[in-house]
Amino acid sequence: METPELLVVEDDPKVAHTIVSSLRQQGLHATRVGTGAEAMAHLDGNPVDLVVLDLGLPDMDGLDILRHLREKSASTPVLILTARDGIQDRIAGLDAGADDYLVKPFSLPELEARLRALVRRVDLGRQATLHCSDLSMDVHARTVTREDRPIELTPREVDLVQYLLEHQGQVVTRSMLATEVWKYTSRVTPIDNIIDVQMSRLRDKIDKPFGSPLIQTVRGVGFTLREPS
Repeated sequence: METPELLVVEDDPKVAHTIVSSLRQQGLHATRVGTGAEAMAHLDGNPVDLVVLDLGLPDMDGLDILRHLREKSASTPVLILTARDGIQDRIAGLDAGADDYLVKPFSLPELEARLRALVRRVDLGRQATLHCSDLSMDVHARTVTREDRPIELTPREVDLVQYLLEHQGQVVTRSMLATEVWKYTSRVTPIDNIIDVQMSRLRDKIDKPFGSPLIQTVRGVGFTLREPS
């Protein structure tokens, strides 16, 4: 598998050195820039698979870089790493197109785990299709079929199918779905009922018409997608 190219946009030399050293120890290619102008130039002139982005840069707001990237690429994962810890800051970052948001000071093992998850997404995204039994998804076209029959899904349902396919055989909790699919950062007001309703509708489309269910409920925990036994 081709090694992903990571860009670390961080003006603090010590923080940047810690992150880049960690990534390189894991065998990943990581380049660091310290200003918004350098980040823009790098993104415009080099292929990048994943971005770690500070917001408080000396010459511009990191959100401007994120918006610039999203104009060029809708799919490049971005992890915001910032001292801005307010709920509205998190919402602004996620609404601007970030895939994850981590507040400084941070735990290096947690950052590494979050980046590993995003790297897995990059690797999976390079696959043309994802499969589980006779269920298939064209990742780039965002189309889903079962038994070679197209299934009409909403954008949220497509996101759910992709997440389940990427984690097939694993138990996916409602908390994971709330965070990773809905990008929901607060658990003060859980959205478990919304998730359950959405999963029920998804089952009606990809399981019910075909006789052999692929989505299983793990009582009290969440769901799993696996081939019929």
